[in-house]
Amino acid sequence: MAKINIKPLADRVILEPAAAEEKTAGGIIIPDTAKEKPQKGTIAATGPGKKDEPMTVKVGDKVLYQKYAGTEINFEGKDYIIMRESDIVAII
Repeated sequence: MAKINIKPLADRVILEPAAAEEKTAGGIIIPDTAKEKPQKGTIAATGPGKKDEPMTVKVGDKVLYQKYAGTEINFEGKDYIIMRESDIVAII
């Protein structure tokens, strides 16, 4: 994973979403219009946390996040999602 030159504020994180599945378990190819976005990704950058709440995730962690969490951004040709740490539900 390349280093990203964006520094999130407070308890926000930037993550690189995982790619959508190309095929089903049975080998059927899924068209782009039917692909469901996975709710997992890799942390690319973290903010410093809030005054009384330090960050519990770090760069490189693979995480699961809520379905409609965050804001999608495109930075230097790559897609990222910026969200609050509280939108992350698990480290995997």
